[in-house]
Amino acid sequence: MAPFSSLADPDQAAPITDRIAGATEAQIETAYRERYREFLRVAVAITGHPESADDAVHDAFAEALRTRGGYRGGPGGVEAWLWRAVVNRARNQRRWARLRRQRTEPMGDGRAAPDAVTGDPAVRALVAALPERQRLVLFLRYYADLDYDGIAAALGIRRGTVGATLSAAHASLRRSMEVEA
Repeated sequence: MAPFSSLADPDQAAPITDRIAGATEAQIETAYRERYREFLRVAVAITGHPESADDAVHDAFAEALRTRGGYRGGPGGVEAWLWRAVVNRARNQRRWARLRRQRTEPMGDGRAAPDAVTGDPAVRALVAALPERQRLVLFLRYYADLDYDGIAAALGIRRGTVGATLSAAHASLRRSMEVEA
């Protein structure tokens, strides 16, 4: 039997090496400098709290810098990878805040978490009532100004799913607003 090393095709080894090179510190810093406001807006929309959102963005970027060697590429490149990190960190912040409130607040006090979606409480309530994926797609489309490919890469879903989800969110909001009127 031939040794294992003789089974590898040297022409195919180069692309694999290129793919596992990781993200550079400069790529991460550039994304942070150029898109921080969009990352923060989406994180605020997810968490409902500016301080938690700021923590989520900073934590996501700090983690990205620590783990940049593990970046393996993919659709949307480094920015999509960073969007996934920010969205996931913001979702975790929201979950942790909800758990803290459940432990410290009496049940049924009727208070709602602040939301940065809009100044109109009625619209805020309608957006908050949407399923999570619909809210995330709305936030990434309108707060981060990502195109469908960027949203798909950031959330790890197909481009067609982005369109369908955005359409469903619009339809749900439209129906809810008609009922409210």
